[in-house]
Amino acid sequence: MRPLDIAIVGYGTAGQALAVLLSRDGHRLQVFEQAEAPRPVGAGFLLQPTGLGALWQMGLLDSVMAHGRRIDRLFGDTPRGDGHRAVMDMRYVGLDARLFGWGLQRGALFEALRAAWPDHDRITTGTRIERVDDTGTLVDARGQRHGPFHLVIAADGAHSALRQSMAGVASMDAVYPWGALWCLCEDRGWAHPNELRQRYRQARKMVGVLPVGTRPGDARPMLSFFWSLPREAFEAWEREGLDAWKAELAALWPEAAELVAGISEAGTLARATYRDVVIDGPWHRGRLVFCGDSAHAMSPQLGQGVNMALLDALALRYALRTMLETAPADAKALDAALRTFADERRRHVGIYQFWSRWLTPVFQGEQDTIAALRDALFVPMGRLPGGRGQMLRVLTGTQRGWLGRHALPEGLLEALSMAGSGDPAIPR
Repeated sequence: MRPLDIAIVGYGTAGQALAVLLSRDGHRLQVFEQAEAPRPVGAGFLLQPTGLGALWQMGLLDSVMAHGRRIDRLFGDTPRGDGHRAVMDMRYVGLDARLFGWGLQRGALFEALRAAWPDHDRITTGTRIERVDDTGTLVDARGQRHGPFHLVIAADGAHSALRQSMAGVASMDAVYPWGALWCLCEDRGWAHPNELRQRYRQARKMVGVLPVGTRPGDARPMLSFFWSLPREAFEAWEREGLDAWKAELAALWPEAAELVAGISEAGTLARATYRDVVIDGPWHRGRLVFCGDSAHAMSPQLGQGVNMALLDALALRYALRTMLETAPADAKALDAALRTFADERRRHVGIYQFWSRWLTPVFQGEQDTIAALRDALFVPMGRLPGGRGQMLRVLTGTQRGWLGRHALPEGLLEALSMAGSGDPAIPR
């Protein structure tokens, strides 16, 4: 194939995966990252079967599963009287006995992807790319120009400067009113080693704990902890002090409060904000194409961000490969390839954007009536014919549109069955 000169803007999950895949196809890459030193951002996340399948296709499944923790169940409850009432209870086995999720530290995936790209030490860091001209030349925040390139990939995240530089690209680009506080806590015998656990009080309070195992260079098993709150309440939370917050957490979930008992500084908890981004038209303009959160950021309610970024990278690599094998690499062929990529991914991503938008106020909001309906109906709805399967397909990332299925790669289930055999509490 004829190699292309490609610029990748952003070195998060999408940018890292693209660097691995496109370099393997022989393209000449230049990666730009606004941070002075690229590093993982965030505490932990849940790899779904779709994300595991993408890593398997990249040949990285074993290196990722050397760390992390197998997750078999997602469970959430709410205080009720002297006890608790289940609000959510989903197990992967309900869809297929060979399926599971994988709790992972951001650092573990970051290191696996970085090690898979031999030129990771050649990133242009400390450079914020703000726009791209018609020739594929990048302009950074200092006014310096880079390029030109045959293709520029905007993988600069939910708050993409490149997307925001192009008026009218996104039909929706809004910051969610709710955010979260995150941190990693050492796992000292957590009672639910293979479950994502959440606890709610109406929709005003949500706490979560996800086992995420170890990472390269640190053999301590860890837990990812998050506390949801409105973005506008971040400063008030800090002013009120850690003692008041810990007391509130202890009243809601004593076991989770023990995990953060040793925190003495508010800065230990990272603050996260989220956006809802929808691009109705083409995901590209000329030589610039959007990928990952820059194309379809959404609430983390369904936990699909990393998984979708990995799938985006594979789909874009495939579209470019097909173009270069069947047509000359001119502007018309590139336009057709980028449209093919966007059409393929939009059919998968769209249903998750819809559900994340509608589920977010059910779990993060001020309407107690909505929360009460959730508490009463969520579990029974999952018992209706077809209801549980639909919920599990959305959970695992295998729902495609309202009725379709996103197929997992052939051979993945057998690979997961072998990797997940034995004691499920032991990463393999």
